Amino acid sequence: MKLRVGYELVYECVQPTPMMLMLNTHYSHAKEVLSPDLLAVNPPVPISQYRDGFGNLCSRIVAPQGLIAFSTSAVLEVSSEPERRPPLTEQHPVEALPDDTLVFLLGSRYCETDLLSEFAWQTFGKMPLGRGRVDAICNYVHEHIVFGYDFARPTKTAWQAWQERKGVCRDFAHLAVALCRAMNIPARYCTGYISDVGTPPPYATMDFAAWFEAYVGGCWQTFDPRNNVPRTGRVLMARGRDAADVAISNAFGATQLMKFDVVCQAI
Repeated sequence: MKLRVGYELVYECVQPTPMMLMLNTHYSHAKEVLSPDLLAVNPPVPISQYRDGFGNLCSRIVAPQGLIAFSTSAVLEVSSEPERRPPLTEQHPVEALPDDTLVFLLGSRYCETDLLSEFAWQTFGKMPLGRGRVDAICNYVHEHIVFGYDFARPTKTAWQAWQERKGVCRDFAHLAVALCRAMNIPARYCTGYISDVGTPPPYATMDFAAWFEAYVGGCWQTFDPRNNVPRTGRVLMARGRDAADVAISNAFGATQLMKFDVVCQAI
């Protein structure tokens, strides 16, 4: 299945403003790319790129005063079938985990494992180890939080989402990540595109999406507590400890988002 992904974002800057952008698809999709997602900037400015500590591709610019637009359009060849997880389900004890997974056991800016640990062990401590426990956490989060765009708040944490019982996809992911970590399961936050292929209408306005990966069965496996069903056409952009690591833009000065359009559709 050919899948078109892209966006158009417009910001207004009150003065020349350094910006750090994370707007490219993840290198793990390299073999699927038919047309690359080259970052277009209007007005044109010099762009430098680097990979952060999690392997995400980041772009650096200095935006001029006034309006600046970022856009791209890419085509990928992806599976037309709903996603499937590997058959491996076991959970490794902490002492047997690979070194590079350990950072994803720790609390982070939006995932307060210390505040949620007691609740997590009381609720999930008797659940089967490994993927069964992660699935139980996803089922709980899916039922516990009411989804709504009006509930979005950029400062909301997992603890606050748990208390308020409402949020958007990043809140679902943050709460599930925090609960997994509290249960000694490495979990990392993911962001990217999810198509509506195979889902019934009506369709909401397309947006970037958030989900997470948990380390079970000796590999990283995808979980999505917001949708809580396999999806077709999921395209990763970036992953990290939580949303602070994968923001689509960081501006080092006053900016205002004026336009935000996202595309993810089969062609």
